[in-house]
Amino acid sequence: MKPSALTAPKPEVPRRRRPRWARIALTATMAAAALGLSACANLGGLNLETVGQEDQTTYVKLALNQTEAHPSYIALDNFSERFAERTDDRWVIDIYPNEQLGSQQEVLQFVSSGAIEMAIVSGTQLENLNRDFQVLNMPTTFSDVEHQMGVIRDQDIVGSLFDSLEDSNNITVIGGFTQGSRSIYTADGPLRVPADLAGQKIRVQESDMHIRMIELMGGAATPLSYGEVYTAIQSGVLDGAENNEVSYVTQQHHEVAPYWSYTNHLVGLDYMIMRSDLREAMSEEDRRIFDEEWETAMVEHTELWDVETRESIERGEAAGATFTEIDQEAFQEALAPIADEFLTTDYQRDLYDAIRADDVDSAGEES
Repeated sequence: MKPSALTAPKPEVPRRRRPRWARIALTATMAAAALGLSACANLGGLNLETVGQEDQTTYVKLALNQTEAHPSYIALDNFSERFAERTDDRWVIDIYPNEQLGSQQEVLQFVSSGAIEMAIVSGTQLENLNRDFQVLNMPTTFSDVEHQMGVIRDQDIVGSLFDSLEDSNNITVIGGFTQGSRSIYTADGPLRVPADLAGQKIRVQESDMHIRMIELMGGAATPLSYGEVYTAIQSGVLDGAENNEVSYVTQQHHEVAPYWSYTNHLVGLDYMIMRSDLREAMSEEDRRIFDEEWETAMVEHTELWDVETRESIERGEAAGATFTEIDQEAFQEALAPIADEFLTTDYQRDLYDAIRADDVDSAGEES
């Protein structure tokens, strides 16, 4: 079986990435290994005592469900290049996009078992392991992307949450990439107030909280696979959906639902997760370099996301979509009860309050 990560003599010619044929072969290996994952705690046989040593290269696999053109891949690729360069190729992070190593649910298990080392997963995936993560995935938690990215860097606020899976699942949350602010788009006209959603069937992810989110805003929530949204709207099964502008345009949903209304009801988040035992095995200096370059990656991704969002809006408008500013306050008021309904423990309520207070403090500093 091909190792999941390994240490090997450093090649004479510096390298940054395995050739594509090797990735394809490894993808097949991972697929075959999936069935026996639970019976094998460390499929790769990674020797944690020798990772990152001089005159060796430690290969780390990072799973991603986006394409090579996506801001997440670009930021991760640059992160990998910088980390390899600063460690003199003792560490090489191989990125596998397009779900080559499996679905997000599968790669979450792979990281936990040690089959792969790192992955980008959506917030809803971590909710399945610890319900406290729903605080960061809930409408009304973040006011905008800047607020969100500030919070996930603040160890005083999220440190204990990000470390909460280490003992139980061998997973450390390193940080995250924004999914941008999500709004509602519809087929038959823009929204102005929540009452305009009455009777409209709106696609959501399969999440009790997201279903309730649409209900509170006045619509009829319809969980559906993302790949089925276009035809469902086209056929009238759905009246609309909710997402960010990048997904809206790249998936051509503007062709069947040309009315985008800025409800800005949720700021989505993807998490970077890493094997806890591998992170612990890194030398103090390598971990410092890793953290510095990951911080740069988060900044770069946010900048790339902003550019991609503006370009997506321009492409959508050129194709006939309309982007309408609406009464956001009315939608925020409609969503207010969701916190009381889904924050069920003292920790969750304290975390939510700390995040909201951070937004107030930041606004005060700016003024």
